[in-house]
Amino acid sequence: MLSEKYSKNVNARSVIRDLFEYSKARAAEIGAENVFDFSIGNPSVQPPECVTKVAMEILGGEDPVAVHGYPSAEGIPWVRKAIADELNKRFGESYTEKNIFMTIGAAAAVTCCVRAVSDFGTNDKIITFAPYFPEYMVYAKSAGIRLEVIEADIEQFQINFDALEKAIDRDTRAILINSPNNPSGAVYSEETIRKLGKLLEAKQKEFGRSIYIISDEPYREIVFRGFKVPYVAGIYANTLVCYSYSKAMSIPGERIGYVAFTDRCEDADILLKVLAGAARDLAYVGVPALYQMVVGKSVGQTSDLSIYQENKDILYKGLIDAGYTCVEPGGTFYAFPRSLEPDAVAFCERAKQFELVLVPGNGFGCPGHFRIAFCQPKEKVERSLEKFRLLAESYRK
Repeated sequence: MLSEKYSKNVNARSVIRDLFEYSKARAAEIGAENVFDFSIGNPSVQPPECVTKVAMEILGGEDPVAVHGYPSAEGIPWVRKAIADELNKRFGESYTEKNIFMTIGAAAAVTCCVRAVSDFGTNDKIITFAPYFPEYMVYAKSAGIRLEVIEADIEQFQINFDALEKAIDRDTRAILINSPNNPSGAVYSEETIRKLGKLLEAKQKEFGRSIYIISDEPYREIVFRGFKVPYVAGIYANTLVCYSYSKAMSIPGERIGYVAFTDRCEDADILLKVLAGAARDLAYVGVPALYQMVVGKSVGQTSDLSIYQENKDILYKGLIDAGYTCVEPGGTFYAFPRSLEPDAVAFCERAKQFELVLVPGNGFGCPGHFRIAFCQPKEKVERSLEKFRLLAESYRK
């Protein structure tokens, strides 16, 4: 007999994936140019030229045994050093390779961190804020702990500190933040992060144990004019930074990322080994060597991210002009407007009549909203504005 847990969930697919499949089927019927698929956050710009160039150089010039062999569990030392050096240059830190743990993308980074700071089957909990990436719930459940979600501040998508302070208790092991945020595009200000740090420092003293910030940062490089992303680890010592090269370098299929922590972080001397143990629980030991080497030789490089700024400017203005309410995204390639009826699922179903494929906010813990992934060609974003206008008019009628 197969696992009861997984067997009963065979039809519990991701809403985003279901919409993506719907979009492909619809495109086969009427042509992809006529379907405005804003469902999935798949980068729409090419990787920087150095990615292919470096990969070819490695495959053609490096020792094949090293390229295709088992790497160390923590990651290739010189790659980790290259990442540490780049972080030090950008953020004034003092990382070494001992502060970097390579992972299979940001998903594995966050999962390893959740497991590293908590114990399976206890009352331990992680706190996060709506709207949040739905997989956070999966990561917490697989670690045998609770994920407590703070209700969204739908006016700005910032932290509700009153609710957070009430939620933090002796079972709290970490606060999981995501800035720039998927799905809202919101960016936490330095003032917000400093306030969060002071609150957690006070709570650590009160409870006599550490409370970590797990900072999920795959969109760190995609920041729009007028916004700035503070480096959380430079403000709060017990921060575990989870990063992925998927978005900024447009290589999501390569699944490459890392966890970074400073020497100021509690238990920094054993944290690398603890993270390795958590990764082992996920049934992998070591990240594929080729793309470790690629990112190690390409640190600091990004795709041309300016298209996301252009798309955001076009879409945000167009939505506001059409009568939608939307917090201005400060980064990522997402917008998260309010739906034009309370039931966001029904709203997104109606949007299909206009060939708009949108994701209801319910799965992000924020009903009454919908996510637009505007990582699309600029001309398609421009053409979509008429569809959004007609959708809005259908409600006014």
